[in-house]
Amino acid sequence: MDKVRIYQPRKNAMQSGRAKTRQWLVEFEPGARVRNDSLMGWVGQGDTRNQVKMRFPSKDLAIAFCEKKGLDYEVSEPKSRTTKLKSYSDNFSHDRDKNWTH
Repeated sequence: MDKVRIYQPRKNAMQSGRAKTRQWLVEFEPGARVRNDSLMGWVGQGDTRNQVKMRFPSKDLAIAFCEKKGLDYEVSEPKSRTTKLKSYSDNFSHDRDKNWTH
């Protein structure tokens, strides 16, 4: 049976926004062993399913697709983000805990 992973991608370290992190991805687990090509020296596989990534707007649609196709799936829940609300003026507040330094 084919094994797939359902997850929400994380934000790339090089991007400031979270544009492509809202969708859910369905990705096949690697099935074949990685081997070196003797002629070119590249690393490759005979299995091309690991190149397929399907995007879904919700987790429920991704799970429904896997169940319809008879795929064995594993769902990885995203970790919740904690954000601290900051204001630039707080740097110069009189109630600041530490002295301001350069």
